[in-house]
Order: sequence, then C-alpha cells, then structure tokens
Amino acid sequence: MRIGRQQDRRERQERQERQDQHGQQVRLGKALVGGGCAAALGFVPSAATAAPGSGVSGTVVAKGTSTGKLKVKTPKGRTDVTFRTITVEPGGSTGWHTHSGQVIAVVQSGTLTRILDDCSVEVMAAGTSFIEPSGAHRPHIGRNLGTEPVVLWVTYLLPEGSALSDDADAVDCGAKK
Repeated sequence: MRIGRQQDRRERQERQERQDQHGQQVRLGKALVGGGCAAALGFVPSAATAAPGSGVSGTVVAKGTSTGKLKVKTPKGRTDVTFRTITVEPGGSTGWHTHSGQVIAVVQSGTLTRILDDCSVEVMAAGTSFIEPSGAHRPHIGRNLGTEPVVLWVTYLLPEGSALSDDADAVDCGAKK
C-alpha cells in the first residue's frame, strides 16, 4: 500500500513538473512574441516618434479621439489597407455611398456632418474620429455645412480588390419619421 502511494505521489509530482515546465515554455513563448512585436515596432516610422532610432523619423499626420469605443472588424480573407486624405469644400458632400469594409476616419480640420442609414445625424468636429460601417445596407453621407474645408484622414480596411466606396441611393429620412 505504501509503495502504491509513493508511486502515485511521484507520478503526480512528475506531472506537476511537466505542467510547470510547459507553463514556463508558454510564458517564455509569449514573452518572446511580445518582445519581438515590441522590437518590430522600432522599425515602423510612425512608432518611432516617441524615441527615434538612428536614421528613422516619423510624423503624426492625424490624431483624433473617438466619442466612444471603436469596434474594428477586418474583412474575411485578404484585406487592402488604404490611407487617404479627403477634402470636402464648404457646401460640399461625399454623396450617399457605402463601403465593402470598415473605414476609420479622423477629422483633421473643419466639421463634418454625417447622416447615417437610420437617419441619425452625427456632427464630427476637428480632433474627433469615427468608423464608417460596412455593407450595402449601411448607406451614409458626409456634408460640410461650415465655412472652412473639412479635411479627413481616412484608413480603408476593404476586401482585396474592392472599390473605396460604392454609390448608394439616398435614404428617405422623411419617410422614416
């Protein structure tokens, strides 16, 4: 009986040591991945603005703060990532349109008034950011109702080969009331 308990104890101890060793390997792997990611960021010019390395510089071209939590979703499969500056002159508009993937925007200057598919209106001042929804069922329009140009810095996360936007029919907000 005593030999059986000693053997059980030894087996439990060996199992625990294997689990501890596996846990250490997992933690080491995570640390190496995290360290590798941190090291890789040192080679990205935009990440270099805090502490530039030799021969590396970065420029912040746009910064905006969201009014709430941003939920970013990338398309299934390969994703085209496009960065673009858009200027909407006073009295101008983007026209009703949709996107096949999400669009992240920062209002660099001016004030953009957005009307969404549910007829809600969002006024986005300089220094704010937002995500435009994806899908043909989510038409929206951006308007410049102000007196100065609206400048947007936009990042498109679209399925590979997609157009940046697609024209859409205007939403009849009078009928939705």
